[in-house]
Amino acid sequence: MTDPNVPVPGESSVLTGLLADLRAESEVLDGLVTGLEPDGWALDTPAAGWTVAHQIAHLAWTDDWSELAARDPEAFVADSRRIFGELLAAGADPVEDGAAHGAAEEPAALLTRWRAGRGRLATALAAVPAGTRLPWLGPPMKAASMATARLMETWAHGQDVADALGAAREPSARLRHVAHLGVRTLGFAFTVHGLPAPQAPVRVELTAPDGGLWTWGPEGAADRVAGPALDFCLLVTQRRHRDDLALTAVGEVATAWLPIAQAFAGPPGKGRQSGFSL
Repeated sequence: MTDPNVPVPGESSVLTGLLADLRAESEVLDGLVTGLEPDGWALDTPAAGWTVAHQIAHLAWTDDWSELAARDPEAFVADSRRIFGELLAAGADPVEDGAAHGAAEEPAALLTRWRAGRGRLATALAAVPAGTRLPWLGPPMKAASMATARLMETWAHGQDVADALGAAREPSARLRHVAHLGVRTLGFAFTVHGLPAPQAPVRVELTAPDGGLWTWGPEGAADRVAGPALDFCLLVTQRRHRDDLALTAVGEVATAWLPIAQAFAGPPGKGRQSGFSL
């Protein structure tokens, strides 16, 4: 597999496509919350303690930090160290703090802030020179990698909002970005659980929303994962339990990976219980 932090021919066009897909994914979620009454913003989502407002506030908070990293890397490093350090010293979780503060805003103001912030982020990412690695809360990443991560988070938190509202979203080809990140984080999923990263390759074969086939890994690999792309994305974002998804695993590595798969940074997520329902 290629390293997403190594410049490749056509990198600019790849980023342009990613930003267009990120915008489209954001607009789908925007459509779910536009026009919601205050009671709708206050609905609980599957994430414990988080309402619909918390979900949007978290996306706005992360977009703001991402935009700062792209626009002014030095300011990002200084501000994140200072602000996060102060919060941690006070016993607060920066992510929870950001979501709580945003959720306390008037819904209209929060929605306006999220829209403006994601627009600034797209502009900032488009201006990042090809091959430049941006500082982040985890390893530095290129603009395309950051756009992919933002798309994954927007889709995943959008699923929480959809679940809270009882809404159904039509799977799209944008899921390929989420699935790609899920595959690329295989080693991370093991190490974040204190396990050695596997050396054996894993073949991943997913049925796309249009019926096509998306693949990663060598065709002859002994370890294999297969199933619907939607199910795989729900798994690696931990929006559904492994037992509730139509995914198959063959081989020791593949079988061990699926229960701990995690496309997002940070400590191991809690995921969902089997038979999840809000």
